[in-house]
Amino acid sequence: MMSAASQSRYSKGAMIFHWVIAIAVIVNWRLVEAAEHLTGDDKGWWMGHHKALGMTILFLTIGRLLWRWTHPVPALPSKLAAWERILVRAVHIIFYVLLVGLPLGGWLATSYFGGFIDIWGLFTVPGLPVGDSRETGKAIIGLHKTGGEVFMYLIGLHILGALKHTFFDKNGGIFKMLPFGQVPNS
Repeated sequence: MMSAASQSRYSKGAMIFHWVIAIAVIVNWRLVEAAEHLTGDDKGWWMGHHKALGMTILFLTIGRLLWRWTHPVPALPSKLAAWERILVRAVHIIFYVLLVGLPLGGWLATSYFGGFIDIWGLFTVPGLPVGDSRETGKAIIGLHKTGGEVFMYLIGLHILGALKHTFFDKNGGIFKMLPFGQVPNS
């Protein structure tokens, strides 16, 4: 196994987790946006897919965290300013908190409404044993929506950072998470 200091790219497994989760998060955001102004069965259909994909993202994130703890990641470029290092670490930590917290919050809110989560007809994730409380469920959904909005802004910041590091700093940025492209020595 390579050390983080000698590794210029993320492992193939990390790349797969990153891009599958990234695409799933964007699709899930679009699902809930599509459901936002609907009612009845139409809204239920879109929200059912949103919840199923959210739980899938949770399971993928757990897999990604296990992968990350067992596989080295490339060191940050040596020329990054201290504030950039702090920002990179903080954004990644917040990503993981949201990737775990948002699906758990959605599951908890669904549970307070007395519901369960159907995973595309394959199996059902039962509601948590929390009792029924529409008020609590609504409050958690409010936090869930706020967390989702924060997530979208952080994704934008992450993309801008990757582009900056790739095209302005020329330190390989995005190519560390792709199996192609030039990654210069830091």
